[in-house]
Amino acid sequence: MSVDQATVRRIAHLARIAVTEDEVPHLQGELNAILDFVAQLDEVDVSGVEPMTSVTPMAMKKRVDEVTDGFYADRVTANAPASDDHFFIVPKVVE
Repeated sequence: MSVDQATVRRIAHLARIAVTEDEVPHLQGELNAILDFVAQLDEVDVSGVEPMTSVTPMAMKKRVDEVTDGFYADRVTANAPASDDHFFIVPKVVE
């Protein structure tokens, strides 16, 4: 795959990058080099390789997925101008 100068200008426009006409040929070469490298990586056979999240094997630390109120509702509502049973009381604004 090859990028032409019109595509370079369009990419620059979409990325909101100001590119002068003198810079377009240089950027075209750089983008083509990047695409060539990606094509090279595409040739590597990775059929037997498992995806990994880190370069060193490790178990993810997980906590129990349970819903709690944080066990300090009194402290949360302590500075509220008005509260009732751990709920904030606000003035009615919709009639």
